[in-house]
Amino acid sequence: MQPYLLAPSIIASDFTKLGDEIAACESAGADWLHMDVMDGHFVPTITVGPLFVEACRRATKLPLDVHLMVTNPDQQLEAFAKAGADNLTVHVETCPNLAQTIEKIKSLGCHAGVTLNPPTPASALDAVLPLVDLVLVMSVNPGYSGQAFMPEMIGKVREIRNKLNALRSKAFLEVDGGIAVETLPLMHEAGANVFVAGNSAFKHPMGVEEGIRLLRGCLRA
Repeated sequence: MQPYLLAPSIIASDFTKLGDEIAACESAGADWLHMDVMDGHFVPTITVGPLFVEACRRATKLPLDVHLMVTNPDQQLEAFAKAGADNLTVHVETCPNLAQTIEKIKSLGCHAGVTLNPPTPASALDAVLPLVDLVLVMSVNPGYSGQAFMPEMIGKVREIRNKLNALRSKAFLEVDGGIAVETLPLMHEAGANVFVAGNSAFKHPMGVEEGIRLLRGCLRA
């Protein structure tokens, strides 16, 4: 099994206690903080912007994993990089010149990620796989927290893992959507090594630290 990272999705946290929630993630051993930026256009929900990312940057030294679910990501890259993003991930569906977007992200000093919605085939990434630092597979349709995991995405993760291995790529393979103690091992076995967890981390009845502990523990059983 590959080493793996946990990236709690801050959008599922209690914003009235944001500093405490971030501190709890750190205490529990989270590796990254994941941030879903939604524009109300590419996806129906509106979430956060660069000011929120900048506030989180002041609150933590954890890498900030920023997922841009927006229609015109190229116009937003510089603002999010300046706000403190470490990773900037864009959608293949929104980038007419994906290779150029990836190069722009890298020029801003960030790791470049690409993601694809569930209906989009893995082959849509073939041309840019040698260029990327991260691939994100959505295992729900983006836009709303708490959706049910789509098991058919396990095969897509396995397919992308095989493609990355063939390239001898060191890019992270990240999954987001319905990741919980029941589904994380399935995605890990398929080849994912970064796991975004929203409700399973922040909505755990015993708190975020226990939620993250259980997610880590499910691979040690």
